[in-house]
Amino acid sequence: MAKAKPTKKKAKPAADKAKKPLRAKAKAAPSLDSQIASLDRQLLKLIQDRAKLVKKAAKSDHSVGELNLAATLDEQTISELVESSRGPLSRRSVRAVFRELSSGCRSLVRELRIAFLGPEYSYSHLAAMHRFGQSVEFVPVGSIPAVFEEINRGHSDFGIVPVENSTDGRIADTLDMFTRLPVRVCGEVEIEIHHTLLGKCPRTEVREVYSRPQALSQCRNWLAKHLPGARMIEVTSTSTAAQLAKEKPGAAAIASLQAGVHYALDILAEQIEDNPSNTTRFAVIGEQSSPPTGNDRTAMLFQVEHRPGALAEAMNIFKRNRLNLTWIESFPIPGTQRGYIFFVEMEGHEQDLRLRRAINALGSKALRLEILGSFPASPVAERPED
Repeated sequence: MAKAKPTKKKAKPAADKAKKPLRAKAKAAPSLDSQIASLDRQLLKLIQDRAKLVKKAAKSDHSVGELNLAATLDEQTISELVESSRGPLSRRSVRAVFRELSSGCRSLVRELRIAFLGPEYSYSHLAAMHRFGQSVEFVPVGSIPAVFEEINRGHSDFGIVPVENSTDGRIADTLDMFTRLPVRVCGEVEIEIHHTLLGKCPRTEVREVYSRPQALSQCRNWLAKHLPGARMIEVTSTSTAAQLAKEKPGAAAIASLQAGVHYALDILAEQIEDNPSNTTRFAVIGEQSSPPTGNDRTAMLFQVEHRPGALAEAMNIFKRNRLNLTWIESFPIPGTQRGYIFFVEMEGHEQDLRLRRAINALGSKALRLEILGSFPASPVAERPED
């Protein structure tokens, strides 16, 4: 019996092939926009989860939680997070994100009142925003002594006062108030200071330049070269100068770039400070010191007898206890001749054994000794954030 010949399958027309559904391809990857949106939703949930934990922690131990949130723990944690960041975001950007997150969570426990030398967008205001974020109640006052009074009377939780500038040295008003009122140093902020010439007229028409004495001093060489005919007028703050420059024809101000934006002034010149590494260190003042962090400094003031060797004996106490001094200033005592109070700052916390020994030894020799406070050491901020 003959075998049947196998039949050849006829090739289907190309049109038929086109009608056949193609094998499903792998699921398309989500677009970059959708990936970002997904991450945003995750971040929002994590932020709210953190806020809930902060409230829970504050309720479980209100006094400890509030102190940590207000004074030290957040700054220390933020610094550690910033140091561990590997990009691509800059450390400044990472710090700004966590600073505002910390500030917002802290406000759930209690909104803090922060006093500073105003008006708004003075360098003290910028330092306060850098330290506490913007979820606080800012209290601008008219003078450095008024900041101390706000704290001493319990009207504000913390204050920001300038202590020293890398160009002009100590801030006398601040040191004087430390001798008068029992406030404590509980933190520090050090920021780069870049001065901007601001006004509503061309630079060639500037006849008066307003600013704080320190700002005018820090720009004196630039002013002598570029505005030799202008009159320098001292005012209480750089923000006050910006207000005057906005109102007076032919007036300019030396202030922060942020003040120029706030008061709608034109930039006539940027970074006019004579020292490109110009920085100002601010003290955070309050009612108590900060708890130890392992990277602390302690500030104190003392007065010794006016006799040969008295100061050397006092300073030798720090040497014997192997304490590294990071700052020392002498300040004349009002109403005396050759009488001085000495301000010193050193590495370590006032609870440390070596520091306690030094304090006891110095107390037996000094006519006056006051511990101004212990606080975490802070890095220099690249520049004030907006």
